[in-house]
Amino acid sequence: MQALTEADVAQTLRNATAEEMKHLTVPIGFYIADWDHQDFYAWADPRHAGRGYLIVQSGDEATGIVLRRADGHSRVRSALCNICHTMQPGDQVAMFTARKAGHAGEKGDSIGTMMCADLSCHDNVRLAAPLAPGEVRASVDRRIDSTRLRAENLVAQVLA
Repeated sequence: MQALTEADVAQTLRNATAEEMKHLTVPIGFYIADWDHQDFYAWADPRHAGRGYLIVQSGDEATGIVLRRADGHSRVRSALCNICHTMQPGDQVAMFTARKAGHAGEKGDSIGTMMCADLSCHDNVRLAAPLAPGEVRASVDRRIDSTRLRAENLVAQVLA
């Protein structure tokens, strides 16, 4: 992924309201991110509980969306993140919604999906269990590629 600045992030967010743009906050880790090894970049807003961001890159263009975490807690014991396909305790996976971009979003249309509550999918897919005796590295690389593809698809659905 290409290196981004705070100004770049603001320009990528396609479904953000003026109020959300005014209060955009990047995490401290943003300034030391290893952009060459980022498949996508997602974070929970450190100042605004329940708000998160997801930025993907297609070709030379970075595109981002604002996410809203649903209030409340799940009563399930475990849940699957729809982005990284990591099974986690139920309280570590949450429903996130993203207002659709353009006219559809103005009418109130949105997309929802279950995601890692702290939006750490990029890291979680890499911190998976060690390779099993019969597992090959290619299957781990395939998981990483699939996670990136699902993140890109979520952004595409919001923009559609």
